[in-house]
Amino acid sequence: MDRFEAIRTLITAVDGGSLSAASRRLGVPLPTVSRRVSDLEAHLRTQLVVRTSRRLLLTDAGRAYVAACRQIIEELDDAERLASGEYRTPRGELLITAPVMFGRLHIQPVVLDFLAAYLDITVRLTLSDAIIDIVENRVDLAVRIGELPDSGLVVRRLGAVRWITCASPGYLARRGSPATPQDLVDHDCVGFERVRSDSTWLFSVQDRATAIAISPRFSVNTANGAMDAALAGAGIIRVLSYQAAQAIVEGRLTKVLQAFETEPQPVQLVHNPQAILPLKLRAFLDFAAPRLKAGLADEPG
Repeated sequence: MDRFEAIRTLITAVDGGSLSAASRRLGVPLPTVSRRVSDLEAHLRTQLVVRTSRRLLLTDAGRAYVAACRQIIEELDDAERLASGEYRTPRGELLITAPVMFGRLHIQPVVLDFLAAYLDITVRLTLSDAIIDIVENRVDLAVRIGELPDSGLVVRRLGAVRWITCASPGYLARRGSPATPQDLVDHDCVGFERVRSDSTWLFSVQDRATAIAISPRFSVNTANGAMDAALAGAGIIRVLSYQAAQAIVEGRLTKVLQAFETEPQPVQLVHNPQAILPLKLRAFLDFAAPRLKAGLADEPG
């Protein structure tokens, strides 16, 4: 049994959620994948995974073993990158994640300029409003908006954005502008839902964070969808400032309840701490950070 081959197969199966996913990703027959995992379990004399009809589940022993193996594989990958010159010349692939609209407006243009300057680097940019685990998914760099828990990640602050409330001039002409957050009960609201229902909006009332219950007549799971609805006059939306900045400058949306806005939310680049930072990542950080800071500082509105 090739132990490293078996370990990589196990980790690929865990990341993909099934043996068949590992088979497709590795390009090897399913029986071969199953045999490698079984041989590893036989070698360790313990069960690492529970095979169900839909998913591959780790046992307690399997979770501990996979965590240790990930660290070993990462150290091996570091050694290979060092030997191949990745730490001397910027080269290789970067996996970057960012929220959908922020990524499209701010990250993607910088990435494209970066690629023009560094011809030996490729970038995979994953845009998602869900929080992607950068350790589990082996993400090189992620954009995070909002206060972060103490996770041990390396953080570089770029600037700040804030939650704003706005609506189209046409809607406000028909229904009037809310004077206080409590007035939203008499207005049509557009919910921007992600994982959970968007049933409360947070405002600062007398210097205290106050949750205001809303009953959206229309909800959608992307900022673009909420923006389109507001622009069509469907109601009031609450989005991050960069999402509505251009529409506000152009007069297609009008801010309301500005006196009740909460504190700004930090925008940060985060990555795993590493003893030796890959040159491709260091090059991107040095290239992108000042441009992203300037972009946030100069954002319309």
